[in-house]
Amino acid sequence: MIGLIVGTSEGKNILSGLNEFTEDILVSTATAYGAELLRDYKYKVFNDKPLDLGGLMQVIKHHDIKILIDASHPYALEITENAIEACKVYGVQYVRYERPSITENFKDNKNVIVVEDYDSLYPYLSKVEGCILNTTGSRNIEKIIGFKLKNRVIHRVLPSIKVLEDILELGVRVDDIVAMKGPVGYELNCGFIKEYKAKAIIMKDSGIQGGTYDKIKAAVDNNIPAFIIGRKDMEYSNVFYSELEIVKFISGLM
Repeated sequence: MIGLIVGTSEGKNILSGLNEFTEDILVSTATAYGAELLRDYKYKVFNDKPLDLGGLMQVIKHHDIKILIDASHPYALEITENAIEACKVYGVQYVRYERPSITENFKDNKNVIVVEDYDSLYPYLSKVEGCILNTTGSRNIEKIIGFKLKNRVIHRVLPSIKVLEDILELGVRVDDIVAMKGPVGYELNCGFIKEYKAKAIIMKDSGIQGGTYDKIKAAVDNNIPAFIIGRKDMEYSNVFYSELEIVKFISGLM
């Protein structure tokens, strides 16, 4: 059986490609929402609960997974590290789909600043005079709150009841929340910048598919800095940056 960990929109294309030659697939997402997106595709087993290392190893063993495709989000480091470790333990073929980075396209622009992690953001944010847009999601809002910035920070998050409850409990004001599903296009990003008179925007390098190109271009065209949380470098034995190429490789293994 093939295992497919899905955490990006490209997972649908990979699964569709696999369905051209097999339905013997276990699909794993971390959310029920991910399951909803894939319900029209073919597979034998579906998991919509987060898996730690032990859970992943159990799934691999129980379903006799021979090939594991990791199409998780570029910033979902824990599941990727666990997948690599579990495959080593059971001798499973690990194959990575990596969403292509987009930051290289803007490497010479002075307003595009890539930082190593959230802690590295503070020296930059502390110099911003005015409103800041945070588009990195809800999980790291607490870190940004911990900076104790004097600036108003607008957080763009998923319109999930759980997400909204969590960030309201952190003390984020309703007026400082934009709850909508991304990715968001260029014009709307420009609209947010103008509406809130933003002087900086924080984002991840989630590639073109994740809307990062449009966010950066909106920042550049409005002459405000785009602070990008960089990706952690990972070493993969087999990595592909194209859905078609990874499906072609898997079909060859089959």
